[in-house]
Amino acid sequence: MSKEKTSQVGRETEDLNELMRVRREKLAEFRKQGIEPYGGKFKYEHTARLIVDNYDQFEDRQVSLAGRIMARRGHGKAGFANLQDSTGQIQIYGRLNDLGERSYELFSKLDIGDIVGVTGKVFKTRTGEITVALDSLRLLSKSLRPLPEKWHGLRDVELRYRQRYVDLIVNPGVKETFVKRSRVIHAIRSYLEQRGFLEVETPMMHPVAGGATARPFITHHNALDMDLYLRIAPELYLKRLLVGGFERVYEINRNFRNEGISTKHNPEFTMLELYQAYADYVDMMDLTEDLIVTVAEQVLGTTSVLYGEEVINLAKPWPRVPMLEAVKKYCGIDFAALQSGEEAYAAVRHLQLEVERGESWGSILNKVFEELVEPKLIQPTFIYDYPIDISPLAKRKEDRPELTYRFELFICGREIANAFSELNDPLDQRERFLQQLKKRQAGDDEAHMMDEDYINALEYGMPPAGGLGIGIDRLVMLFTNSASIRDVILFPLMKPRES
Repeated sequence: MSKEKTSQVGRETEDLNELMRVRREKLAEFRKQGIEPYGGKFKYEHTARLIVDNYDQFEDRQVSLAGRIMARRGHGKAGFANLQDSTGQIQIYGRLNDLGERSYELFSKLDIGDIVGVTGKVFKTRTGEITVALDSLRLLSKSLRPLPEKWHGLRDVELRYRQRYVDLIVNPGVKETFVKRSRVIHAIRSYLEQRGFLEVETPMMHPVAGGATARPFITHHNALDMDLYLRIAPELYLKRLLVGGFERVYEINRNFRNEGISTKHNPEFTMLELYQAYADYVDMMDLTEDLIVTVAEQVLGTTSVLYGEEVINLAKPWPRVPMLEAVKKYCGIDFAALQSGEEAYAAVRHLQLEVERGESWGSILNKVFEELVEPKLIQPTFIYDYPIDISPLAKRKEDRPELTYRFELFICGREIANAFSELNDPLDQRERFLQQLKKRQAGDDEAHMMDEDYINALEYGMPPAGGLGIGIDRLVMLFTNSASIRDVILFPLMKPRES
């Protein structure tokens, strides 16, 4: 850090310490006067938005509100302040003659950030500002730390994520993002329940990490003296429920993957996973398309979504393109004509990808797709028929055994959904797990583990089924025009700041 920057940080710290000292002095003064600075229950009957939106009904009526002081103006025997609650802001007006000496002194000494409960009558000022003229005031919580004056202009942009509680206070648009997130999840639940899906809960700690190819977090249970894994996916437990006779199940909950952090990845994230017996991946495409369109219409009121500089058209139908065709279209390489990993390696060497000699045909195909095709898929597009090498839980295609009945949905160059016709052959599944174990032994710590109990379940018979996973965080990013996944997670994981 430069000397100039160090000096500036030092001055800001001194200023903050002085402001906090003054606020603590006020706290002591209030207590000395018999004013409890951290009050109890306050019954309010109105909100800022209700009054502002319905002024004709509230003019000259008595109202009660509670909220945080966000601005103050005026001196002497009268003054104005802005009161913010969960719905917005409204102006309040305090006069010595109306409040009395004791309450007006309290009003005059309030700081920005203090939480109060008020009552008064609604009127409009000469400038047309809807205002509450106070006749009572109660301090409910004294703020000891001042709010930042220019939150948008902070140099440390990560401070918004580290101190989300402050971000929510001073940035109304942030709160709207999370209100919309809640509405998205509610709409998804409503959609699925109307179609006969049952919401269930499956374990968060697994003796075997499974259901996806990812590096897990490891913990230890002392009483049982055994290692456990935070779940990377609920898939294998949900499919056990298909074996048990549940035909339509879903879960919306957290997954944990010990991977990097980026604008698209957080180690803790929210997924919808659902399974439908006697269905296949075409049914899952239809469901995915209809679900997302329905949620968009209910939450946004439109199927036209602005994301960055792109207008995303969610209107049905969406293109459905085989992976082999997509790679051939965007890269000019016909993987269908390549017979082996060696041929695939030779065909892509000029693309400057991180591909190693000895990799399989399917692995190389997937790398080409992820690096060179995926970023070009801006409008909603289903890519289907993925290589078996990277799809250990998907049913093998009958006419192309090197491929599986699997698709992924891409919007804005990001994977939004992943789905299969589920593999229900226990012998094939065991062989796939064994192949994954070989990869683990070769150093791939994201390869799937052997899950003997899951094989045992399949041996009792699992009906043919379609399964689907949708990343809730990425879907909310799309619906809220958020550039980073951390913008749609209330408390994203952050590295502790160095002191």
